[in-house]
Amino acid sequence: MRAAAWAIAIVATASVSLSCSAATAYPTKPIRVLAGGAAGGPIDIMARVVMQKLAEQAGQPIVIDNRGGAGGTIATRLAAQASADGYTLLCNSSQFAVAPSLYRQAGYDPFKDFAPIINAGTSPNMIFAHPSVAATTLPELLALGKTRKLVYGSAGTGSTPHLTGERLLKLMARLEVTHIPYSSAAPAVQAVAGGQVPVGITAMPPTVELIKAGKLRGIAVTSLARMPSLPDIGTVAEAGFPGYEDYTWIAFFAPAGTPKRIVDQLNRQIASILQLPDTKKRLGALGFDAVENTPEQFTTYISVEVAKWAKVIKESGARAD
Repeated sequence: MRAAAWAIAIVATASVSLSCSAATAYPTKPIRVLAGGAAGGPIDIMARVVMQKLAEQAGQPIVIDNRGGAGGTIATRLAAQASADGYTLLCNSSQFAVAPSLYRQAGYDPFKDFAPIINAGTSPNMIFAHPSVAATTLPELLALGKTRKLVYGSAGTGSTPHLTGERLLKLMARLEVTHIPYSSAAPAVQAVAGGQVPVGITAMPPTVELIKAGKLRGIAVTSLARMPSLPDIGTVAEAGFPGYEDYTWIAFFAPAGTPKRIVDQLNRQIASILQLPDTKKRLGALGFDAVENTPEQFTTYISVEVAKWAKVIKESGARAD
């Protein structure tokens, strides 16, 4: 799959200096953020919302460089090879924890090659369909899947929406399914809205406005509770799978060896940005929940996620190559 690349500079609009001594000042030049998804997807949305405000605080431009495709491994490999000076960062989703088990050669080690900065937010995955599909709820969709092979598109091989499909539709509901991977969530959503694919599974953010506009039909959400932005859409747990939950998380990383003072500084600044009322309102309306965590707490969480998805991959037989 060819990776889409798209970059835009977020120009700093304020010259607020950082509270660091001249000897340890950071940043003193533009920062590049490699984003593991295409423009308009959940990774891109989070990166732009957060980094625009960080650029304003830092008084330096921050460039978002979109490198979607291959389960986020294109952006991740580039970030792993970058200088560990805080001027190249990675914004990626939970596919960061999935790819090492899914790909024979992911090209990076999630534990050795990166210094986790912060898990910025989580979003449940949304199961949705084109309005022409004869199903309005998950039980109806599963019943339809008993009569014919179910085809679904996702944000890409190795994304948690892809594995939600494998886990829920293939392993638990025992349906025969065909997965169509896209370079990120945005093109998958557009493919379903355009009728090229009947069903889609992606993180919630890029689906919200299209569901409200009637261009997509929300089938079920993978959070334990219904989401305030789309309260009429039931959960997978409500549909006969008690306790079921899957999430896509979006996070920031630095290459391994980046000075701890820079990692800790970025953690504090991003955490503060995520708690700003306008940031919370904007991300909340899209289905994101901000997460408060330290680099150490996030590192522990990554270990849990790697183990969880490795088990799903093994049981489902999913492979990317």
